[in-house]
Amino acid sequence: MPFTKRTTLTQYLIEQRRRFPSASGDFNALILDVAMACKAIAKGVAYGELGGVLGNHAGGESINVQGETQKKLDVLSHNLFVRLNQWAGHLAGMASEEEAEPIDIPVEYPRGKYLLVFDPLDGSSNIDVNVSVGSIFSILRAPDRADTPIPESAFLQPGSKQVAAGYAIYGPTTMLVLTVGNGVAGFTLDPVLGEFMLTHPKLEVPADTQEFAINASNSRFWEAPVARYVKECLAGKTGPRGKDFNMRWIASMVAEAHRILMRGGVFMYPRDTKDPSKAGRLRLLYEANPIGMLMEQAGGRGSTGEVPVLDVEPTSLHQRIGLVFGSKNEVERIERYHREPAPDISDSGDTPLFSARSLFRD
Repeated sequence: MPFTKRTTLTQYLIEQRRRFPSASGDFNALILDVAMACKAIAKGVAYGELGGVLGNHAGGESINVQGETQKKLDVLSHNLFVRLNQWAGHLAGMASEEEAEPIDIPVEYPRGKYLLVFDPLDGSSNIDVNVSVGSIFSILRAPDRADTPIPESAFLQPGSKQVAAGYAIYGPTTMLVLTVGNGVAGFTLDPVLGEFMLTHPKLEVPADTQEFAINASNSRFWEAPVARYVKECLAGKTGPRGKDFNMRWIASMVAEAHRILMRGGVFMYPRDTKDPSKAGRLRLLYEANPIGMLMEQAGGRGSTGEVPVLDVEPTSLHQRIGLVFGSKNEVERIERYHREPAPDISDSGDTPLFSARSLFRD
């Protein structure tokens, strides 16, 4: 391999730290520990069946706090995040999508001033079919006097309080996409050097797009503003939008977010009526907030469909929420549709898939 003059993740973090001369270096060291966990997970994902890591954990009998069957790589990824981040003295506690309660720092290790929140393996239903998956993380400041064990309340901070957020995507190449509050940068893992190298120094989401991503199988449960938006996109050039749209759906939010950061688009996993007891499908702390911060830092927008997602005050560790993110003009259009009176979107030419629905039938 020829000599590269690219900036490494470590060098990038040092350059960012120079904006804060009094910084201790703990923050940078924490991000490098997170990056190490992502490298280890990438190795496990790359080996696949050769490494014996495909399939369900414990014969399919292991269920996580979300009520989902755990994959072997879910458990491996969670354990790697915990083991590689608990020891160095940067953290006061952690929270994982795979654990019901916060994860305290063992007494034999020093405690730090940050909190790490993570989804160790997003999109794990795609593992066995070799489709891109990823890890999502968020870093918060711990309360000045965090109790031991760390309480759930310490993590219940709005997304606007995040000091860093990012994800790793394990695809044809492994990439780490990161914001430390100064734009969004993308790093590609050099498999020979074992280093994340800066390859995308300033990721920006175009304000306009002709791509949207949504799970159309849930269309019968959509609220009227979402149904209206999708109907107008599907109408193409002859419809009210006056242009054709493409629809995408990968069932891996990391992969969806990565595509949008690279070329624009809008992703929707909105609140719907499928399960009235849940305000949405995605987890606020582990998924919506970190992706929302990345989008905002890249010039896009992250929203519940009605309000900025980063303004939502969390009420529980595993709170679920509706999420819309991506190209700013499209997200703002969806928000506007939620504010406007609901139009009658059905007519004699409509397909029943996207027609308006009522609790009352003729």
